[in-house]
Amino acid sequence: MLTLVSPEAGVLPAAEAAIDQALARADVPVKAHEPLGPAAVDLYLDGDLGAVRKLALEALAHHTTDAAVQPVAHRRKALLLADMDSTIINVECLDELADYAGVKAQVAEITERAMRGELAFEGALRERVGMLKGLALTALQAAYDERVRLNPGARTLVRTMAANGARCVLVSGGFTFFTSRVAAATGFHDNRANTLIEAGDVLTGEVGEPILGREAKLAALNEEAAALGLDLAQTLAIGDGANDLAMIEAAGLGLAYRAKPIVAAQADAKVDHADLTALLYFQGYRADQFVTD
Repeated sequence: MLTLVSPEAGVLPAAEAAIDQALARADVPVKAHEPLGPAAVDLYLDGDLGAVRKLALEALAHHTTDAAVQPVAHRRKALLLADMDSTIINVECLDELADYAGVKAQVAEITERAMRGELAFEGALRERVGMLKGLALTALQAAYDERVRLNPGARTLVRTMAANGARCVLVSGGFTFFTSRVAAATGFHDNRANTLIEAGDVLTGEVGEPILGREAKLAALNEEAAALGLDLAQTLAIGDGANDLAMIEAAGLGLAYRAKPIVAAQADAKVDHADLTALLYFQGYRADQFVTD
């Protein structure tokens, strides 16, 4: 199964033609083309999935179209685990808090290196939170109100999966102050994140232990799947940074959203062009099945 998703309908035909030509040259027969929406289509085909994935990436190198190659079995997932910062929302909340503290440049540099996998997440988090010592608690609500926005398609993704019986969990290396609000706004069933330590009306510059990092995200995937009696093949995980890599690699469908190279290289598929509703198309949902209210 090969699914193509473009950011707009006018982009899809050229990408689909490029894929058809590449498959024909590789002697991979396409059994059927099934439209899922104006900018998404399923291609039913025979062939080695790894070879088809490589072929698709090469064919789409100059097209603004995303692709997922996967087995038909367990295509529609029963569990979604999603990173929050720069995945479900548009910003890195810690970087935005640092702006209120006057240290955004320093904190953002560490964030970027940690997301690329150059720094251990736990140490990098402690260092960045330490720079927030003395920041007024009012800055948290201000950052949420003024800076945080849901990424396009996030609410539709979560509400559609939830309406079809899937459990949706937000799992973040960020902070519960933000995940609780984003989860409520989006429709996640639960959220897991780190805790900022407070003293009176300011932050202490400390984070609650143990820190929720890369291995804790993987543990969350395994725990949630076990609680539902699911095989990992029935799960979907999405993120953008090195902190997300373990859960992305373990999930039945691991997706990289506008991700760092280390994540994009290991994920089952990338979403670089379309919005988050691409995850619904990848699962075989049609546009007329999306929950948009």
